[in-house]
Amino acid sequence: MNTLHSPTPLFERLRFVLVETSRPGNIGAAARAMKTMGFTELVLVNPRVDGAQEHEEAVAFASGALDVLQNARLVGSLDEGLAGCNFAAAMSARLREFSPPLRAPRELAVQLAADASLNAALVFGNERFGLSNESVEKCNVLLNIPANPDYSSLNLAQAVQVLAYECRVASIGDGRPATNIGFQGELAGSEQIEGMFAHLESALVKIDFLDPDNPKKLMPRLRRLFSRASLETEEVNILRGIANQILRGKAK
Repeated sequence: MNTLHSPTPLFERLRFVLVETSRPGNIGAAARAMKTMGFTELVLVNPRVDGAQEHEEAVAFASGALDVLQNARLVGSLDEGLAGCNFAAAMSARLREFSPPLRAPRELAVQLAADASLNAALVFGNERFGLSNESVEKCNVLLNIPANPDYSSLNLAQAVQVLAYECRVASIGDGRPATNIGFQGELAGSEQIEGMFAHLESALVKIDFLDPDNPKKLMPRLRRLFSRASLETEEVNILRGIANQILRGKAK
């Protein structure tokens, strides 16, 4: 007898990634914001303060969410923070020239809740400097919280709270999720996509389409193009096969 398995809920598929956070208190407050909305997976990328998870300010602001704070994973790079994910959204207060597609928090939350194949990350930058362009380019979409244009500055933990709330509402609300028409393969993970870009860049250099000494904006534009496609694993393999064939042909 076949057993039907329920889709994995978003609460188990979504992680919050804080990059180079300066204030331990914001880490603790972010943990609290997550727990109030039912999320538990917190990843810290190179916090600016050593021992940030145990810092008295972090503990105080976490309040009853010490379990989320203490179980947070500490990693050395955003690539490590995104390992195992096949979708990432960068939170930013400013638009970028070569950013991935812009999404509203509510729109993204509905997508994440509806598509059980997405193992996603919400990525938040440093309180003062935000996310680097390089970090944003590693993500599939750019998130911007609609706020008062005369004063649009949100505290880091407040931004985490807004996104966690929208994701919770999308997960337990009554809105009908969008359905996919036709076949959909497994979405490629961030490691696969980064490997594809490195492979593709090598091929473009080999055929003199990309000048490594004067690259301009070619690779960021290609990243932006492919971020709109939600690449599947098989599609990444096809692109790497093309790159491999280019490299072989140039070597002959």
